[in-house]
Amino acid sequence: GRGSGGARGAAGAARRLEGRRREGIMNPADLDGLPDGDKQVMMDMIEGMQTRDSLQLYNRLVERCFRSCIDSFRRKNLDSGEEKCVVKCCEKFLKHSQRVGLRFAELNQGAEQQMQEMLQQQAAAAAAAQGK
Repeated sequence: GRGSGGARGAAGAARRLEGRRREGIMNPADLDGLPDGDKQVMMDMIEGMQTRDSLQLYNRLVERCFRSCIDSFRRKNLDSGEEKCVVKCCEKFLKHSQRVGLRFAELNQGAEQQMQEMLQQQAAAAAAAQGK
């Protein structure tokens, strides 16, 4: 009954949301057709994906800046040159990540607008063909 259909619906919604998340398009309206229980499952999944993405970003930041800035293990603490390098590296990495995210959002918005225009043109052409 409902359990297996709901699970299939939630699984399909999860695949769609994962694809949209990767594309940078997350719209809460995507969950509107789901029952409340499935919505909560999906929201939990989204939260988990966002947490995973945040941890991956943090790990890339640490790895990159460590490789670039730390060259000696003679001391327990960073020397002033290493510390300045780490600060500069982190700032640069985070600014770049933010810039890339904004650019993806712009591109996705443009692609969505193009898709809407194309769908409107197709609908108009279909209506014109039916009117003949």
